[in-house]
Parts: sequence; C-alpha cells; structure tokens
Amino acid sequence: MVSRSYSNLLELASGESPTFENMNRRIPRIMTVAGLISDVDDDPLESVCSDPSSSSVQRERIIIVANQLPIKAQRKQDGNNKNNWFFSWDDNSLLLQLKDGLGDDDIDVIYVGCLKEDVHPNEQDEVSQILLETFKCVPTFLPGDLFTRYYHGFCKQQLWPLFHYMLPLSPDLGGRFNRSLWQAYVSVNKIFADRIMEVINPEDDYVWIHDYHLMVLPTFLRKRFNRVKLGFFLHSPFPSSEIYKTLPIREELLRALLNSDLIGFHTFDYARHFLSCCSRMLGLSYESKRGYIGIEYYGRTVSIKILPVGIHMGQLQSVLSLPKTEEKVAELIEQFSDKGKIMLLGVDDMDIFKGINLKLLAMEQLLIQHPEWHGKVVLVQIANPARGKGKDVKEVQSDTKATAKRINDRFGKPGYDPVILIEEPLRFYEKVAYYVVAECCLVTAVRDGMNLIPYEYIISRQGTEKLDKVLGIGSSLKKSMLVVSEFIGCSPSLSGAIRVNPWNIDAVADAVDSALEMADSEKQLRHEKHYKYVSTHDVGYWARSFLQDLERTCSDHVRRRWWGIGFGLSFRVVALDPNFKKLSMEHIVSAYKRTKTRAILLDYDGTLMPQASIDKSPTSNSIKMLNSLCRDENNMVFLVSAKSRKTLAEWFSPCENLGIAAEHGYFLRLKRDAEWETCAPVTDSSWKLIAEPVMKLYTETTDGSTIEDKETALVWCYEDADPDFGSCQAKELLNHLESVLTNEPVTVKSGLNHVEVKPQGVNKGIVAKRLLSAMQGKEMSPDFVLCIGDDRSDEDMFEVITSSGPSMAPRAEVFACTVGRKPSKAKYYLDDTTDIVRMVQGLACVSDQIVLC
Repeated sequence: MVSRSYSNLLELASGESPTFENMNRRIPRIMTVAGLISDVDDDPLESVCSDPSSSSVQRERIIIVANQLPIKAQRKQDGNNKNNWFFSWDDNSLLLQLKDGLGDDDIDVIYVGCLKEDVHPNEQDEVSQILLETFKCVPTFLPGDLFTRYYHGFCKQQLWPLFHYMLPLSPDLGGRFNRSLWQAYVSVNKIFADRIMEVINPEDDYVWIHDYHLMVLPTFLRKRFNRVKLGFFLHSPFPSSEIYKTLPIREELLRALLNSDLIGFHTFDYARHFLSCCSRMLGLSYESKRGYIGIEYYGRTVSIKILPVGIHMGQLQSVLSLPKTEEKVAELIEQFSDKGKIMLLGVDDMDIFKGINLKLLAMEQLLIQHPEWHGKVVLVQIANPARGKGKDVKEVQSDTKATAKRINDRFGKPGYDPVILIEEPLRFYEKVAYYVVAECCLVTAVRDGMNLIPYEYIISRQGTEKLDKVLGIGSSLKKSMLVVSEFIGCSPSLSGAIRVNPWNIDAVADAVDSALEMADSEKQLRHEKHYKYVSTHDVGYWARSFLQDLERTCSDHVRRRWWGIGFGLSFRVVALDPNFKKLSMEHIVSAYKRTKTRAILLDYDGTLMPQASIDKSPTSNSIKMLNSLCRDENNMVFLVSAKSRKTLAEWFSPCENLGIAAEHGYFLRLKRDAEWETCAPVTDSSWKLIAEPVMKLYTETTDGSTIEDKETALVWCYEDADPDFGSCQAKELLNHLESVLTNEPVTVKSGLNHVEVKPQGVNKGIVAKRLLSAMQGKEMSPDFVLCIGDDRSDEDMFEVITSSGPSMAPRAEVFACTVGRKPSKAKYYLDDTTDIVRMVQGLACVSDQIVLC
C-alpha cells in the first residue's frame, strides 16, 4: 500500500502548504514482540494522509477494536509434551454478536484486541498468524506488568469507579489519580494503534472502537491518518460534569474522543453529560440539525449517536430451543412452581455497583411488610464472577453472603429458603432456564451503563412452543414483569417496567409486591410492549444504525483539506474547504505594495482586540497602527463594530482619517470631522418598550447576564453566566423575543454569548457595499480590498467583497480573512488576534515607508 506523509509537522502547525513524499513501505502483518512499535509511521509527530488515488475497489471493511477479542483460547499438551493452542469464537461476546447481527456478506470484519490468556513471546508470531488467517483477528500482546497497570490499575481503579460516580475521597473509595497508571493507559492505547496500522486501509476502512479502555486511541489513529473513518461507542455511563471535572486528565480524554467522527452513547443522559463537559471544559457548543446532534470542532462536525445496544435474538432463540434448556426448565418447575413457590430472579456481576445487597435488603423488607408471602416467594440471585479484582469485590461477596444467611435464618423453614444465592458459574442455557421460569426479574444496580439482563428475560419469557408445553401455558398467555433501577441504561427503553430508586429499600419492596399482585392481563400487555421493542431493536439493528451514521458523518472526508495541529494528546485535525488557506504575510504585503487604491475593513472585538480582554479600549500601539494606515492617501480604512457610536468616537478620537461604522453599520462616518450618517431608514425605537422588560426578566433569573442598551439595538450578554444555563436561557429568550416582536421592524439574532435585537436590514455587509460604492463614485475603484472579522456578523462583509466584481478594478486583489480555522465565507484565515495585529502592523510599516518617500 502506498501512502503519503507530511514531512514536517511544523509545516502543518504554521499553516503552510505541506509537502508530500511517496513512501513505498512494507506493511507488516504481525508484530512479533510485545510493545514493539511497528515500522509504519515511526515518528510520533508524523501525520499521515493516504493518497486517495491509491485506494482500490474492494469489499467494505470494518475494523472493530476492543480491549478483548471475541475469542476463547485454550492451551493443551499433546503426547510429546508440546503446547498447542486451540481457539474458538466466544459466543457471549458482544463483538461477535455485532458481526452476526450485521448479516452482510459484503462486509469484512477484522477484530483487534487482547486475548484473555497469556501468550509467551516465542509463540506470539504463530498465534498471530493463526488468529489472522482463521478468525480475522489481530491480537495485541501486552507485557503482564503493563497490562496490570493499564487494566486493573487505570481502567478498573480510576476510570471505571469515576464513570460510575464514585469519587476517590479516601483510598478505600476507588484509586487516587496515579500518573504512572495513566502513562500505562496511554502506552497500551499506542500499542493498539500500532496493531491497527498493520491492517488498515485508511481511505476505505471504517474503524469502530469500543468502551473506556481505549479512549485516547482516536488521537493516535487520527494523527497517523487524518481522514480515517472513526467511530467510538462508550458502553459505560458518562458522568455529570461535576463528577467528571475532578479527573486530572479530563481535557485530554475529551479531546481524544473528539478525534472520532461519531461518538455513541446508550442514553441521552450519558450524551448530555458528555456535551456539557465539552461546553464547560473546552468551550464547545453543539446543535441539532434534522435530528442529528453535532459538535463543531476545528471545522469538523463530530456527530453524537444515542442508541442502546440490543441482544442477539438468533443466539437466544437457539438456546431456548435446546433440549437441555427444556430439561432445566422442567427441573426448575419441579423445584419451585410445583411446590407453590414463586421465583423472583436477579442476575448480576459481583461488583459494588450492581446493588445485590440492596436487592436482598428489599427482599427482607418485603417479607417484613407482607407476611403473606412467607413460604411462597423465593429470590434466586445468580452472582456472576466479578470482572475486576480487589478489596471492594471481596467486601461485596462477604456482605452478600452475610445478608443472605441472615434473611434465611430469620424467615426460612424446612424446605424453604427465601434467598438462594448461586455463586458458581452457570452455563448460558441454565441462566435462560431461570429466565423462563421467573415470575419477575429484579435489576437494582446503583449505576450501570446498559445491562441487557431485562432484555434477555423478556425474550426468554416469550419462549417457544415446546417450552409452552413444559410450562403448561398457551401461546397467547405470555407475560413478564420487571422491576428495574432508574440508574441503568436500559431503563428508558422499558416503559412497562416498574422503575425504582434502588437506595429506597421500602419502595423496592413495594414495587416487588405490586409486580406480584398485578393482574395477568396487565402483565401480558406490558410484556407485549417490551417484546415488540426488544425483538426489533436487537444487536443487528444497533450495529447497522451506528455504521450508517458513521458512513453519513464521514461522507465528506475526501473533498475536505485536512491539517494536523498540536502535539501529544492535544493533537487534532482541522478540516476545511480546499480553497481555504492561511493568509501569507509575504503574499498580502506584495499585493499591498503593487496596488494604488485600497479599501480596508476591520472588525474590532475579537479581531484587533481579544474577546477575553476586560478593558476593550484600544492600546496606543493600535491607535498608532491605524493612523499609519489612514495617513496613506491610497487607503480608505473603516473600523466596523457592534459597539455604540459614542464609545467608538471616544476611543478612536486620535484617528482623524479613520472611517467608523457603529452598531453593525447602522451609523457611519467617513472621518472624524464628518457627520454621522445612517445606512438604513431611521426606525421607531418603541419596540424597546416590549423587548427590554423581557430581557430584564431573563437577566434577573440568569446570574452573570447583562443588558447592553444601544441607540438602535438591545443586546443580552451571558458570557459570565453558567455556560449550560446561559445557552439554555438564550434559546428560550430568542423564542420569547421572536414571539413578542413578530410585528416589529426588527430582527432577533443569537451570537457568541449574546442575543441581539436590531433593526431589520442592518448588517456589516451594508458598510462594505457603501464603501465600495463611494469609492466607485469617486472613480477610485479599489484594486486591493482587505476585510478581517471573527464571527457570524462579519460573514456579511465577506460575502459582499467576494461577490462585488463590478465595484472593483479588474483583477483586484481581494482578501477576506477570518480569525481561526473554521467554516467561513472568507477564503483566508489567521490563527488569532496576535497574528492579525502583526499582519496589519506589517501593512502599516509599508505605508509609513511610502509616506516618508
């Protein structure tokens, strides 16, 4: 495969056109030593863009990346005491179910991840070859110590507790942030990137990364291939900003995720928390267009996908049809139903967030409050082995056993234990049999990303014809009941379930009693509703929907220009129109020197003066620079601002020949001694009597907001308010003002941290038209036009000067320049106000030399 590489990242950072060189490199298929960086893109600062012309037509391919491969591995010895590896698919792996759910023979799926078993370095080549050729799996081999610090250290002791709302307030409550564990996490993500590099065709392949173990991987891949088609799905909760912001590397993780094209979450709550963090910590805003939520990030739209994962219907139905499942169901009926006992079922991993002990306490409370259920109701709690390890897991195990024993000692009798705790691993068909027999399923996790147990329970209760005969029920009498925690990802999709706060033991006990007492007809209706949703929103539906959105999001990759900027985990790419480029100092100075009639339009706030400045008045250097431009008789210089004419006249009184356009161009004067003119018909300002009380209402209820009263406009500013609340209030205010001002000759517009009401037809484009027309009327058609601005209001000026050919001299040099790399009608950009001032200062120096000559 032939690829092109940027030869120097400094060229990228400077915005200069990158130079390319062909690299005919061998792409290795196997990394033979754990942790060894592949020979592709050895330089971590190197940013790679594949040549579109080198892509060949082939089957669509998806590279699925996760911490673990969907593979079971066993080591066995043959008769010669030689170790042999035996591999098979792990049918319970979501990644494998995802592939089956796609069900498309035209899609190739390659997996990248770790094996559950340790493989000696001497065997890694052979194992890699077998897995790649037989299973299309690329194993990532990690040294034992590195894996421990990465997985059991950073993932399980720091990220996982925090994402489940556990703050490390003491050493016993999750791990305190450890820089060495974080470095191990980054190192492992880098190794994963190296493995992906060995098999990826970057122009054609889609990469789908799964879960919090690999949150910085998008940055490494985006650095290697700027146009990589990259999706990420988080299977855990995403915490609120109040929790997340305690993480020392909070911005690094957010920026890494934003190097994806599509980010998926199970619920709107998780997505909302992520968007809030992006707003509060990175200053990014999002908007919804035609049902799709997107974040604008350096010219790219990072899409947000909200869709809970489903179950593998085919796999579960095949297990329901197994003869051994029927046998187990018959055995459970004999154990419970035939003896007049009603089974309640809980199936959970043995960890601190699954709320097993709370469930047992609720069972105890049920027996206390409702003695009529003594001897009749049994809670079967299946405790799956914990995925992590540590002190907290041991404490959960001991607490669960102690609570179960206490309840059985208190309420049990010969032939009846109210709690049956099953700790030994069960085969999947055995769990399914418990689902089939259970009258009600209880899921009381205090925090869980998704939890598919309720879905499996619903499909199992639908059963099969043979199971109906074993149960002695008709096919039309299917019913199920669910008591689920409010804090699990599947809860919003199960509208027929009884939702509970698992911390409220009494409420959970009452919910279980309601489930048991509910009429069969109601249970059937709820079951039908759940079954319809779960059976149609299976894992295949989820996977296809995600990949369709990923394809839609990446559809414009080829036609955009891409730059990589930043170093380390601050790396990101800028994707812009091919004609959009950085304004070269040499280019504009050269054009400035050879032209004779120049029009210069300069915005003020955010262009000549940084937005963050508290004192907005111009510096002495700015005044000197503007006077130098104005003294040049070949120049007509205009300052265009949203500020009031009184403020601008006071600030720029030393500039005798400076033209000023105030309040977006409503007021205009050609020089200091000239009279103020209006660029639009004078309007009645009685509309302020309607708008101002509305703005005052929102100011009183939004701490940090202010009102700016101009001669022709009213502006509600919220830059010092809480960003989320301010944005929310601004949207509400916008709608409110549009409603009450419908019949008034004004427009209501929102901008960066403000909502403005101003007369209709007033915008900065009027100033550009007026200036060009005035110069044309004096037979001074400009052969040089420079217009610089930083926000939406300046786009009107850009549009005018780029489409006003007849008002200018033939072959006029036109420079429409915005501040920062972002989508704009301007064809040029400079990075910040410092660059703008430096460039304008350069032009001023040229004018000084001309005047002196």
